Amino acid sequence: QVQLVESGGGSVQAGDSLRLSCAASGRTVSRYAMGWFRQAPGKEREFVAAITSAITWNAVTKYADSVKGRFTISRDNTKNTVYLQMNSLKPEDTAVYFCAASINAGPPINSRAYDYWGQGTQVTVSS
Repeated sequence: QVQLVESGGGSVQAGDSLRLSCAASGRTVSRYAMGWFRQAPGKEREFVAAITSAITWNAVTKYADSVKGRFTISRDNTKNTVYLQMNSLKPEDTAVYFCAASINAGPPINSRAYDYWGQGTQVTVSS
């Protein structure tokens, strides 16, 4: 069992930055790849970024095209925490952001490959 708690959301202006955190707990959390997804009102949940598990020798990261070059995913294995640094935010980044954990290597970009989910944190970007 893995528990995930997101934090760091808020309301910002376009061009600003935010850093989301996802604190993971559970005996085997180091084995899980971690991902960030987001869901805007009236839209389906979409992939944002993902990173391989803590036990992967060379971390692999993946990004959605819409955030590539602006967002960075990272993990601090000593704190069991995954971060999403979001720079140059745009109004279209407004959504609830979810952290997720997957036992699948890759890391996967399909939400169905993820086993555990956090409760989400709201990010609102105004123009």
